[in-house]
Amino acid sequence: MAKLEFNLDQIDYQILRIMQDNARTNNADIARELGMAPSAILERVKKLEQKEVILQYNAKINPDALDQKLLSFIFIKAQDIIGEQKVGLLLADIPEVQEVHDIAGDDGYLIKVRTNDAAGLVDLMRNSLGKIEGIISTRTTIVLETVKEEQKLVVPTKK
Repeated sequence: MAKLEFNLDQIDYQILRIMQDNARTNNADIARELGMAPSAILERVKKLEQKEVILQYNAKINPDALDQKLLSFIFIKAQDIIGEQKVGLLLADIPEVQEVHDIAGDDGYLIKVRTNDAAGLVDLMRNSLGKIEGIISTRTTIVLETVKEEQKLVVPTKK
C-alpha cells in the first residue's frame, strides 16, 4: 500500500478542527470564521476528502437510545500468523463489533462491542465469535461506567 502524502497547512488544520466539532458546519460558515471565500473552503474540503484526510461524515448516536447499553472489550487469541488478518476481517463483519484492533502481546485482537445486555453479549459470543474458525480463546471486560469516550483527534494548532 502506497503511503499517502498529506501536506496540510494551518488553514487545513483550522477547517479540520471546525468540521470535527460539527461536520454539519457549512462552507459559508467556515469561510466566515476563517475570513475566506466559500468557494475556497469548498475546494479545500474536496482536496481533504480526495487526500483521504477526511474519511467520512458521521452522526454520533447515543447508544442508550438504541438500547445498546452494554459496552465490552474482548481480547481474542487467534491462530492467525503475524501479518495475516483472516480472523480480524471476520470479526469486522459482525455488526455489534465497533472496533477491531490487531494488537501486540499474547492476544491477537482487541474488539469493542455493544449489546443490549449480558444475554446479548452471550449470544454474540456463542453465535458469532464461536463460529469463527481460528479463535483459540477470549477474555472479556465489561464496562461498568464510561468516563470518556471520544473519537476526536487532536488537530495541531501549528505546523
